[in-house]
Amino acid sequence: MNTNSERIRANDSCRLVFIRLRERLAVIQDEQSRRDEAKHIARLKAVSEKIDKLHAALPQPIDPRLAHYLQRKSYDKALEYLEGRDD
Repeated sequence: MNTNSERIRANDSCRLVFIRLRERLAVIQDEQSRRDEAKHIARLKAVSEKIDKLHAALPQPIDPRLAHYLQRKSYDKALEYLEGRDD
């Protein structure tokens, strides 16, 4: 059984994943960033690594759909899921 502190930690962790997924999307949509391909790729790699680290640190168990999206690096689907737009 989850304690309140475990639920709070899970919510905080999911919130951080959500923030990083939004950050990734902002990088992708940043027209100016794409002008310097090397820096753009580096920014995408950095935020993706942050997402991977947060995923690894999520309190278990996590929702199977979210786990699936994160394991497969389907970050757009993970973001849609966290926003409630996955249906």
